[in-house]
Amino acid sequence: MLVTGHTGFKGGWLALWLGRLGARVTGYALDPATAPSLFETAGVAAALADVRGDIRDTGRMRDTVRDCDPQVVFHLAARAVVREAYADPVEAYSTNVVGTAAVLDACRAAPALQAIVCVTSDKCYENREWEKPYREDDRLGGRDPYGSSKACAELVAQAYRRSYFEAERRVGLATARAGNVIGGGDWAADRLVPDLARAACLREPAVIRNPSATRPWQHVLEPLSGYLALAERLAAQPAAYSEAWNFGPDSGGDQPVGRVVEEAVRLFRGELQVRVQPGGGPHEATRLMLDSSKARARLDWRPRLGWAQALRLSVDWYRQFAATGGPMRALCEAQINNYTAQPQAPRTESPIEETP
Repeated sequence: MLVTGHTGFKGGWLALWLGRLGARVTGYALDPATAPSLFETAGVAAALADVRGDIRDTGRMRDTVRDCDPQVVFHLAARAVVREAYADPVEAYSTNVVGTAAVLDACRAAPALQAIVCVTSDKCYENREWEKPYREDDRLGGRDPYGSSKACAELVAQAYRRSYFEAERRVGLATARAGNVIGGGDWAADRLVPDLARAACLREPAVIRNPSATRPWQHVLEPLSGYLALAERLAAQPAAYSEAWNFGPDSGGDQPVGRVVEEAVRLFRGELQVRVQPGGGPHEATRLMLDSSKARARLDWRPRLGWAQALRLSVDWYRQFAATGGPMRALCEAQINNYTAQPQAPRTESPIEETP
């Protein structure tokens, strides 16, 4: 298997999970973008063949794909922070759009390839501040450079699927859109839970920009379980599953930032203080929720954790790191094992019709 972006937060967790499953994994990514990082503190390098490079380096990308000859590719490498994309939009477009094309183009020459899961974002939708959640057939857009670049990545994947993988290779290629993912080991700037964790570790007040903004909070293992289920279906029936998929929390997972902060303050047990500093930054959506009924009906995928459980697991990770400085591999693996042992939430919604 090939995982792009394995030195990042989601990619690192995925690499650890695949290692627990006994998969032979190659990772391709730049050096970790933060210090500390999940990659270093959880010893992710021990779980795979660690290759460093830029996904836009077409020669190195092709060489890596040729050398590992993967059956499954998980493409997660990206510029993944909204405010960073505002600061450097050209870099965001270059990585998220041209980089996605470079990865998919390299995959065309992989003889063993069966499935590609191309991870984008819930921000790829044209956000109209609706009360209703977004479905996979809603219009793509993205008001800001980050969201727009993810919508463009969706179009790149669609074009490669129709032009090459369906016609030439019969390889399954799907895109996956997840909500606001949280979990231990994310240290990116301008993300709520990492900002809170840093503030708690440094005993400094965390600055909250928009406590009324609502997001679909979910633990990192939730969408990863969806990506794994999707890859399995793609490999078995590429024509039936090569499309876009949402992986979001159940109803109730969409919580305002202020509510999440209140619970985080409680879980950090007096180690965290916050102050609100509204306004002054670039535009960010105030409401966003995903409709994942298609994944529930056709992939038999459903979340296992509520938002409060997701936050507790995240805070447990950060508090242990603050107390010990690592290593964190054992806790990551314990959380993966405990997650997979939990039953999925019961299906409550009416299943949607199967696509012919």
